[in-house]
Amino acid sequence: MPTIEEEIQQPTFSSPAHRAQVNVLYTAAWIDQQTTVALRQFGLSVQQFNILRILRGRAGNPATVKLLTERMIDKMSNASRLVDKLKDKGYVERQECPSDRRRVDIFITEEGLRVVGEASVAVEEAVLHKFKNLDNDDFNQLSGLLDRMRG
Repeated sequence: MPTIEEEIQQPTFSSPAHRAQVNVLYTAAWIDQQTTVALRQFGLSVQQFNILRILRGRAGNPATVKLLTERMIDKMSNASRLVDKLKDKGYVERQECPSDRRRVDIFITEEGLRVVGEASVAVEEAVLHKFKNLDNDDFNQLSGLLDRMRG
């Protein structure tokens, strides 16, 4: 398995922290690419997939665009525009809140649940296959280190 130095053809880094930073960024982009490829057959972007997973996790409870924005992995995404695209595909519905007409509730549709279920399986198979060199202890250690890094 190639090292980060081999992957980006950079023989040295200014410090171990710099090497780790570059490695995390490179690996995140690599995972994003793998996920994008797995989602292509469903016509979903990584950000749209993220919204569908958030809505599925709400177990039938509505979400607002604000809530989606807060929970999204990519905070730079335009959640309102993404919801519009998912609505056009029939995966979500927008409903005016009966108690507050300024608020719009977003629900996942049955078709959205079906697609996010199938897409989740495809992503897990595609990405987890790439992680075959790691076991559960490795994943737990990596998650712990990443949590500590974010402080």
